[in-house]
Amino acid sequence: MGVSGSGKTTIGQALAEQLGWRYLDADDYHPAANVAKMAAGTPLQDADRWPWLDKLNSVLQEEKDAILGCSALKESYRQHLTAGLKDFRIVYLRGSFELLSRRAAERKHRFMPASLLKSQFGALEPPRGAIEVDVAQSVEACVAAIRSQLGR
Repeated sequence: MGVSGSGKTTIGQALAEQLGWRYLDADDYHPAANVAKMAAGTPLQDADRWPWLDKLNSVLQEEKDAILGCSALKESYRQHLTAGLKDFRIVYLRGSFELLSRRAAERKHRFMPASLLKSQFGALEPPRGAIEVDVAQSVEACVAAIRSQLGR
């Protein structure tokens, strides 16, 4: 989990490949109305997120081994997302606003404009007890740190 530009997809896919697990991108599960809001530069409200988090939870209930890349910025979102899951770990991809705003400006996300990064940092509630990784490191170093803390 982490804000836009933290490397959820890049690091998540690399980790999933090394573990032989499936990678899931939470962005693929947003309803069209959420995508339209974000593409217009409008931050989502909690009411927009609950059905999306319900869908993600159902997908995770059906998976055996998977990595989910999801912003999950607030504790209430993470609790909703993981409700009923028996074996999971939260990985917090942490980076400075300066680093991530630079990354966001250099890439073109399909619907998440760089202008929403500030609102994401404003909403961010860093998780307690998560595997925490500084994304200023290389992708390889981030994956190695996660694997080490997972004991794999």
